[in-house]
Amino acid sequence: MLQVEITGPDGRQRMVEAPEECTIGKSVQNEIRLDSWRVAKEHARLFSTPSGVLLDDLGGFGGVSVNGKRVEVQYGPLKETDLISIGPFTLRILKSAQSAPPVQAASPQSRSDTAPRRNQAAAEEIQASRRLAEKAQKAVLEQRARPTHTVAGDTPGPDERKETALVVAPDPTLKELEFEWRKRIHGKLLETMDLRRQDVSSMSDDRLRAETEALIRQIIEDQHKHIPEEIDRALLRVQVLNEAIGLGPLEELLDDDSVTEVMVNRYDEIYVERRGKLLRHPLTFTGDRAVLGVIERIVAPLGRRIDESSPMVDARLKDGSRVNAIIPPLALKGPALTIRKFAKRKLQASDLVAFDAISQEMADFLKVCVEARKNIVVSGGTGSGKTTLLNILSNFIPSGERVITVEDAAELKLHHEHLISLEARPPNIEGKGAVLIRDLVKNTLRMRPDRIVVGECRGAEALDMLQAMNTGHEGSLTTLHANTTRDALARLETMVLMAGMDLPLTAIREQVASAVDLIVQQTRFACGSRKVTSIAEITGMESGKIQIQELFRFVHQGYGGPEGKVQGYFTGCGLVPGFYEELLARGAALDIGIFKTVLADDVASLAGEAYE
Repeated sequence: MLQVEITGPDGRQRMVEAPEECTIGKSVQNEIRLDSWRVAKEHARLFSTPSGVLLDDLGGFGGVSVNGKRVEVQYGPLKETDLISIGPFTLRILKSAQSAPPVQAASPQSRSDTAPRRNQAAAEEIQASRRLAEKAQKAVLEQRARPTHTVAGDTPGPDERKETALVVAPDPTLKELEFEWRKRIHGKLLETMDLRRQDVSSMSDDRLRAETEALIRQIIEDQHKHIPEEIDRALLRVQVLNEAIGLGPLEELLDDDSVTEVMVNRYDEIYVERRGKLLRHPLTFTGDRAVLGVIERIVAPLGRRIDESSPMVDARLKDGSRVNAIIPPLALKGPALTIRKFAKRKLQASDLVAFDAISQEMADFLKVCVEARKNIVVSGGTGSGKTTLLNILSNFIPSGERVITVEDAAELKLHHEHLISLEARPPNIEGKGAVLIRDLVKNTLRMRPDRIVVGECRGAEALDMLQAMNTGHEGSLTTLHANTTRDALARLETMVLMAGMDLPLTAIREQVASAVDLIVQQTRFACGSRKVTSIAEITGMESGKIQIQELFRFVHQGYGGPEGKVQGYFTGCGLVPGFYEELLARGAALDIGIFKTVLADDVASLAGEAYE
């Protein structure tokens, strides 16, 4: 057994007995557990040898230092005076416990043999790297010598062979070699920054990126002779830079405007959503620790945490993109990360019309309703575009009004001068200090709001939202998950019951019928297209049931075209809203003709005239 003295960040010391081979980290499976967000799940390893106790760095974020010097891969044998730094903790290996056999002190001759052993180990590592590089080069040459054809099974003629393009498939050996050198350069970068004692926390993002990139260039130049020729130096520099201060392989995906969602199922499974379709991405992380490091880099600045006691977290990036992360033991395949990207440019109603997600008449009607302070609920399934539509509707609010937004994770991008954004807070490590959306909605009523915008109603806050709509806060907006407008009403009733007020169902329905004016249904189709499929008005109560009438709808005519896109058209339903005269009294110039029903034959004839 080993006796380990641990000094915590508060200066308190404790003694721990551990096996002769043990791991150090924040996971409960480790023999030596250090509870801190700066400590990886498995951060380091100790094991006894005839020459003494050796220390292995397992690649945790922040690394391992002995006596203030960064450990690259392995250090040892350790002395009793050696101080091991892991995160905010300091460890010291004392004499073995009595249960362990006594170890003879190393003789001067054996101590003098330590340096040759280290040199021999370094030489063996270089030889292994060279063998791996030769294997990768051989595989690449074989791929280049083997032409690929566009049609399987065809035998090209003499002239076709000359014009056949050479397509080099990604080789796993070369990929492994790139991973190895990326890890080495990254380790040397951290060691260099530690030696220079640079205060990274006080640097701006631009300065940190510039200085880090300069250091990486210098390190790659110093290692130029050892880096195999098959590895692209520029690509290696970018990858190390992204892994050191960015989000690793996700950096280029977040910069790609065509990508709307990034999904990391595990470190070697990354999927992206482009134009509504899910595609496998060739880039991967180096391991689970790299994914966990990216997650911690995202949530730490926001005051959130993720560990075994709190293995789920909702967060956001600087640009407002929504982030959800979940780690083991809940995620069985390893840390999983989902990023919902938002457009860098603020979308407007005209953009939705151009995308054929809504008709111009429907957009004009919703704009008038928001300006006329009608209470609107946006309903839809997951990923149907509810938040995007809510953001567009919120920007219809006149600039002179005081707007307060309440969200679980701040996503809305409103450009009002008189705006207050509130965000819920999860519980701390002791399970206390949580601030729920319901608490924030109650607090907004004391802040003199003209408009209340709730990012999404998921539970008991629905009751407080309805009460706000019924007590002089007209023009409020919110979203909820439902597949149809009628399902949205049923879900509202269910969420109000979650408040635990034991209200009769009739009273709840009267509250809903009195508070909500419009339900806007958003739908995501199988082809990936997102459309506003229905706009319905709540007209009141009859025989204990909420009455709704549909004002606009999208008529679905199946799928077609080369890309299998959804086919159909937008139309009015021939009904005028009950508050139409109120809109006219407010001075809204709204043509009654927009509610006219359009038949499929009329759409076909109009399309034919446009073609002619």
